Amino acid sequence: MDRNLAINLVRVTEAAALSSARYLGRGDKIIADQAAVDGMRSMFDTLAIDGVVVIGEGEMDEAPMLYIGEQIGKAKENSIKVDIAVDPLDGTNAVAKGLSNAVSVVAVAPRGCLLHAPDMYMDKIAVGPKAAGKIDIKAPVEENLKAIAKALNKDISDITVTMLDRPRHEEIIKKVRSVGARIKLFKDGDVAAAIATCFEDSGVDVLLGIGGAPEGVIAAAALKCMGGEFQGQLVPGLYNPKEEEIERCHKMGIKDVNKILSIEDLAKGNEIFFAATGISDGEFLKGVVYYGNNMAKTHSMVTRSETGTIRFIEAIHKLDKKPEYATRFRSK
Repeated sequence: MDRNLAINLVRVTEAAALSSARYLGRGDKIIADQAAVDGMRSMFDTLAIDGVVVIGEGEMDEAPMLYIGEQIGKAKENSIKVDIAVDPLDGTNAVAKGLSNAVSVVAVAPRGCLLHAPDMYMDKIAVGPKAAGKIDIKAPVEENLKAIAKALNKDISDITVTMLDRPRHEEIIKKVRSVGARIKLFKDGDVAAAIATCFEDSGVDVLLGIGGAPEGVIAAAALKCMGGEFQGQLVPGLYNPKEEEIERCHKMGIKDVNKILSIEDLAKGNEIFFAATGISDGEFLKGVVYYGNNMAKTHSMVTRSETGTIRFIEAIHKLDKKPEYATRFRSK
């Protein structure tokens, strides 16, 4: 795929972040999420791609835009055919409450290369490049932490495990504490937490626990680009009735819901693009800053699996010079 697609995907996540960040701390996660969707969808309309949303805001009857199966882009006869996985706002509660680590993310791959994951839960483990190949989601937590510590040349007491702050993780927390590792809980949005494992300065070494399956696909795509590792296993029955979720998996082409999903199962091949823009300050991206005179600054990253290059992009936006932004991004 054309490497210039990378910078265009940054424009997509920037649009979502600029729109959603207006609602930081204003207590309404629904409006914040819708603003991100609106911004992202409008920017996708400018891209010369033949895209299909495989991870999005829900089914057609659940979401008016960025729904699963929606055609995206200004497709021409020779436009590349791609799968698109989006989370316009990963961390809805974080934005509503003015908390950290909210991001806008998008992953793109050739048609058929991203897993079509239903909106259900997934058990996950994610690590950065140095610990790739050393983990096994089927192994006990204690064994994985010892293997990660060895790979990173750290004492296990210096390993930091991050996971969603949920009652379902009480047993994992006990096991992590039993071997003396550190724990960093977060309230919302596990895509950013998984990606943080690839940056040593984040202080995060491994993501563990159960989160959203669609977010797992996006995180896997990102880690594939950066040389990390991600493993997952679907957990039917935690979100909706078990049989209902198993049936949805079958309809979406997932025959074995108990299969351990490798990073290659989730994001195939070597032509994957991933982009993210910070909405609020996080482990590896700064949030949107608004200046006077209708100007704003964004902090983004973009990477692709073919080269493994990770680019950070800091941009100053003069919103009055962007007609599509001029009214949408003003305070309401």
